[in-house]
Amino acid sequence: MQTIRVKSAGSKKKPVIHVQFNYDPLLIRTIKTFSGATWSPSLRAWILPHSDSIISDLLSAFKGKAWLDYSGFKKIEQAPSDLLPRLSEDRKSDIMKFVDYMRNRRLSESTIKQYASGLILFFRFLDNKEPQLIDSEDLQIFQKNYILENNYSVSYQSGIINAVKKFFEKQKNRKLDPLNIERPKNEKTLPHVLSKAEVKAILHAHQNLKHRTMLSLMYACGLRREELLNLQLEDVESERGILRINKGKGKKDRMVPISDKTIEMLRRYYLSCRPKIYLFEGQQEGRPYSEGSIQKVLKSALKKTKIKKPVTLHWLRHSYATHLLEGGTDLRIIQELLGHQSSSTTEIYTHVSQKTLNKVKSPFDDL
Repeated sequence: MQTIRVKSAGSKKKPVIHVQFNYDPLLIRTIKTFSGATWSPSLRAWILPHSDSIISDLLSAFKGKAWLDYSGFKKIEQAPSDLLPRLSEDRKSDIMKFVDYMRNRRLSESTIKQYASGLILFFRFLDNKEPQLIDSEDLQIFQKNYILENNYSVSYQSGIINAVKKFFEKQKNRKLDPLNIERPKNEKTLPHVLSKAEVKAILHAHQNLKHRTMLSLMYACGLRREELLNLQLEDVESERGILRINKGKGKKDRMVPISDKTIEMLRRYYLSCRPKIYLFEGQQEGRPYSEGSIQKVLKSALKKTKIKKPVTLHWLRHSYATHLLEGGTDLRIIQELLGHQSSSTTEIYTHVSQKTLNKVKSPFDDL
């Protein structure tokens, strides 16, 4: 008997199964009995919809006809949210009114998105309970039986508490009793920093000029992802050697210096890509590059460099600040360049600066 190879494919949203075997009329007739089975000439495989019982179904169908090698099959773990009830139309309406309120107050889109997604989970967990019937105890139960049970982060937990409290305060004109809502302590984590050699490898990984320029500018100016994507052509003041960042975090404007090397890089990019409004535009002219696409640009660069660390775009900003500090730049100047409101936020980079750490002599060396 021949061997049938089964492996997982597709995405988490649309998982599928690839089934491969040499031409055999009997096996073909058998695979066609599965609902949704389609033949892909390019993959030389049959494609089946993913299901939890697919392997047992295949074993049963091909028993005595072929061997089944399913070492390439991976069972998809359901996200906790997949087990919750669907959001009702009434709760959707409540959340959309809250979204309109936040937009009218000019909150950032990232904050609006975070608050809306938190509220969606909260209402789904409570099985679309009427807001007037919800109290602080419901929020406590949600924290215990959903957030803590699924080991979500402290920042995620705080974000949902903020969303729920603001929703009830602004939309329902009442406050959930804050005494009954325990605030988790913020985790004191240190920023992740790349070496200059690692940064160079990432920035030079892409041959695509646009991709290379985006990542390079993030590091060269210590930009947040949203700040990079919101840059417009007029924000580059090449004659003054200045990059203007409008409405950064906290809706604060700031300016950062750009070197001759950076300006030359931006000129090469502009002459090649000719963006119209935003400095980095997506496939649609005049529209900014998407957050998901820039994430993929970094992921592709990491794959080419063979760097195994779980690098995020924000690591480039952390690395910029730390390398400035190690190069002798005053902490107060770094605070201004990063747009930090408090100096204590910037001081965290002293804890990861190699120059600072190398000054410390271990007592072990004197033994």
